[in-house]
Amino acid sequence: MPKQILTTEQALRYNRQIVLPNFDLDKQEILLNGKVLIVGVGGLGCAAAQYLVAAGVGEMTLIDDDNVEKTNLQRQVLHGEADVGVNKCVSAKASLEQLNSDIKINVIQKRLELDDYLELIQSLDMVLDCTDNLASRNTLNQACYQAGTPLVSAAAIRMEGQLMSIVPQEKSACYACISAYFGEQNLSCVESGVMSPVVGIIGAMQALEAIKVLCHYGQCHINKLLIFDGMTSTWQTFKVPKKVNCTVCG
Repeated sequence: MPKQILTTEQALRYNRQIVLPNFDLDKQEILLNGKVLIVGVGGLGCAAAQYLVAAGVGEMTLIDDDNVEKTNLQRQVLHGEADVGVNKCVSAKASLEQLNSDIKINVIQKRLELDDYLELIQSLDMVLDCTDNLASRNTLNQACYQAGTPLVSAAAIRMEGQLMSIVPQEKSACYACISAYFGEQNLSCVESGVMSPVVGIIGAMQALEAIKVLCHYGQCHINKLLIFDGMTSTWQTFKVPKKVNCTVCG
């Protein structure tokens, strides 16, 4: 497919990004031609997707096999009361198209396995892991590293959030380098709860990281784990050394 060139109308729409120092038209065109996958259209996925669509990412694929439930409405901002019972991808797509009708949005309403992800990710520029369980995060991490596709992985629960960028081309540490330390603990929002704005904060950070990695803009959180504490509204950054014997990136 030939590279898309920004139209005058698009340049006007994205003017507030284009005028940023060292961003300009070229980087906006990178976004316009970018193909992004978001796995999980819950709290994180809703927040990240809306900012990426608003920022002008050209094509987005959403994956989620769940339907909208009433308890989701507290934090999953792309779904409304009328969407209860509707698949989350379908609901999110309708909301995102209201934000930006130029964006191509694909939906996959089922869970994928490693081989499925490997086939899909080959043609994409960026993956955002917005899932809610350790097994899915590890599978996506393995698929992205094997395919050489950048991944922004995040999680949010209670009043806490975390974020990490994995860039295989730079031989960065991967999620498997730290996930072993999490053990078998696999908390969910059902048991532990989550504060609505926390998923918004972390999801928005995922979108920002994705843009920075795609456009080679600013300093990305590669080989770092970013931790947010909502109780104190503070951030901490921890270095993540690449494990020599890591089964994915070692």
